[in-house]
Amino acid sequence: MRGRNFPVFGRVLLAITMTTATAHTTVIRPADLTLRDTLRLAAIFAAAKLLLQFALTLWTLHLGYGYFRDEFYYIACGRHLAWGYVDHGPIVALQARLGELLFGDSVFGIRVLSAAAGSAMVFLTGVIAWALGGRRPAQALAMFGVIVCPQYIGVHGFLSMNSFEPMFWMTCVLAVILMLRGFSLRTWWVVFGVAAGVGLLNKPSMTFFLVTLGLGLLLTKQRWVLFSRWTLVAIALIGAIVSPHVLWQIHNHWPTLEFLHNGQVRHKNIVLGPVQFFLAQFATMQPVNALIWIAGVVSLLRAKSIRDGRWLGLTYVLFYALMFAMHAKDYYLAGIYPAMFAAGGIAWERRFAGLRSVKENRVIGFPVFETVLLVTSLIILPMASPVLRPDAWVRYTTALHLHGDKMETFATGPLPQFYADRFGWQQEVDIVARTYRSLTPEQQQHVCIFANNYGEAGAIDFLGQREGLNLPPALSGQNNYWLWGTHGCDTNVVIAVIEDTPQEVAQKYESVEVVGRMDEPYAMPFEHKNIYLLRSRKPSSHFDWADERFYF
Repeated sequence: MRGRNFPVFGRVLLAITMTTATAHTTVIRPADLTLRDTLRLAAIFAAAKLLLQFALTLWTLHLGYGYFRDEFYYIACGRHLAWGYVDHGPIVALQARLGELLFGDSVFGIRVLSAAAGSAMVFLTGVIAWALGGRRPAQALAMFGVIVCPQYIGVHGFLSMNSFEPMFWMTCVLAVILMLRGFSLRTWWVVFGVAAGVGLLNKPSMTFFLVTLGLGLLLTKQRWVLFSRWTLVAIALIGAIVSPHVLWQIHNHWPTLEFLHNGQVRHKNIVLGPVQFFLAQFATMQPVNALIWIAGVVSLLRAKSIRDGRWLGLTYVLFYALMFAMHAKDYYLAGIYPAMFAAGGIAWERRFAGLRSVKENRVIGFPVFETVLLVTSLIILPMASPVLRPDAWVRYTTALHLHGDKMETFATGPLPQFYADRFGWQQEVDIVARTYRSLTPEQQQHVCIFANNYGEAGAIDFLGQREGLNLPPALSGQNNYWLWGTHGCDTNVVIAVIEDTPQEVAQKYESVEVVGRMDEPYAMPFEHKNIYLLRSRKPSSHFDWADERFYF
């Protein structure tokens, strides 16, 4: 512990956090003495990730891609802050609100925090590689692999609850690794509890990660770390942090369970077979990257090059099996992969220890492999971020036989849904605003603006307010929009963005006028629909807001 090369920062950190009286304290490897250099290297890679995401967002704006459907909804949720929502936790709503307040409501502004979460994920990947015993070549390879991963480029490029998920998961992983290496149980169980609790408020899938992590520890000799009074403190912290959300669910009759049930019985998501599910991991993580993360999983399970790591390998295997058994979307595993990349970087470092670049502890320890990884990542970048104009994207992907992942059963158009959902919103709002202005002042005070889904309603609320159109709040029966109610509007005068045919609508209203149509060619096919001005609801068609509820 008194090596001359031990950085001052490292000595202070160890003095504060290391447990001095425990039978389970392990010997700190010489690699641990490079903490200060590790933090500096991780910060550099994190900054590179941040700049990459900023550059991609600005470029896609230049190409004409706008707000993503879910971003409108999350912003609306951020303007109705609560401890819970039908289809997501409160953290993404808070993220949306903070982003809007701190950086403005531009496309770039609302995405800053997602990019920052990606930067934090890269930083944690490097630190985990260090904590597992990796040197600079391993740390750099792991972080580089994560940076070029298509899944992370995508989720950190827009306002999403998925953007923060890996950060919370990796904080928990790092806390366990440090405790197993002799660092303070008190400090790191508290860190674990806070990260896990907030992570559960971000997305309920954290529950399954925590269960499999616990099982991974119980199935190995590292189980001792669970048997501490500080473990109970962590559990108490998790319970305290999550309890307001649970109370919200109870108060609102467990809407999230209804949402999940409806998605299952209506076959919302595509169910992948075992081979498809496995191959999807290659696509989402970048095919060449498989040489890193698979090596990481194997090295953890073997527990030779990485001592005391089998629990983490088992966590991945158990979580993978659980997600497949639950017919989850393939990207639901994304939160656990940074740890596999960290282990994979170490596996490469140990396997090619004779390379001069590795011996000399260079950042670029595997120049040939990293070059191949970079080139292939550039080739498939259009699948992760819309860096080409729509017509050019179609030609490019057709020529290279690249196909975007189809997660849901909805029919798609020329663009995958992740890109298509950025088109058509301005056309919708323009038609609604024009129709609204055609009404008398009295009708404008009481008109209902109704939309089929939260994307359409969110676009009306956001763009209508942002452009000073003074439109009344939009209504929708989908998810949280149903909970927000009708705002006291009069259903005898309605501007409706709905899929119904004029004949179907005429069964409910005396006057039916088609005032426009959403027909943006690059939008999703189900967004090609009429916009109506409806007057005088028929007495035989009684309006009941409860009938409009649609948790899906």
